[in-house]
Amino acid sequence: MNQPTAADDLKPEFWEQRYQAGTPRWDLGQASPALVDWLDHSLPPTGKAIVLGCGRGHDALYLAKAGFEVWGVDYAPSAIAAATAKAQQQQIAVHFVQRNIFDLVPAFSHQFDYVIEHTCFCAIDPGLRSHYVELVYQLLKPQGQLIGVFFTHSRPGGPPYGATVADIRACFGQRFTLSLIEPVAHSVPARQGEEHFGIFVRD
Repeated sequence: MNQPTAADDLKPEFWEQRYQAGTPRWDLGQASPALVDWLDHSLPPTGKAIVLGCGRGHDALYLAKAGFEVWGVDYAPSAIAAATAKAQQQQIAVHFVQRNIFDLVPAFSHQFDYVIEHTCFCAIDPGLRSHYVELVYQLLKPQGQLIGVFFTHSRPGGPPYGATVADIRACFGQRFTLSLIEPVAHSVPARQGEEHFGIFVRD
């Protein structure tokens, strides 16, 4: 897989500074409500899952408690340290790794039943989205699923960069079959009307 160029938002220092500055806006302090709804109401089969841009590990820990074998990857050392400490405190087994997500292939190729997306796609410059799609494809086993909570705001600039539902369909439609994409009904107040939940199946 071709590696994207090292823009500022592909450097660990860029994200580490945001954690050091205080509670980053993307950290909800809890698992994404949309992900919780999917787990609690759809009752998907458990399997091996990887959370890209896992931050302090809220989504990864919730998945692990639900019976999944979970890996969490983030660029910021303090985020991984906090996630690891939380897992140890709660006695939950999660593999947390501090790494550039684009360096996961080929070591982790075709190992996962699920890729979990929540505030990672929106953190990547839109010019690199095709690389992200290819990364997700390479991480998944055949018929594996991308489970995504997409930030669909329309404000200029970023990160977080905005995306429309049409953008998301176009990006992932190159490599995946769309199973579902719908507005998130129970977003946190700051994100009401700006999140969509999607499921894409690896072809």
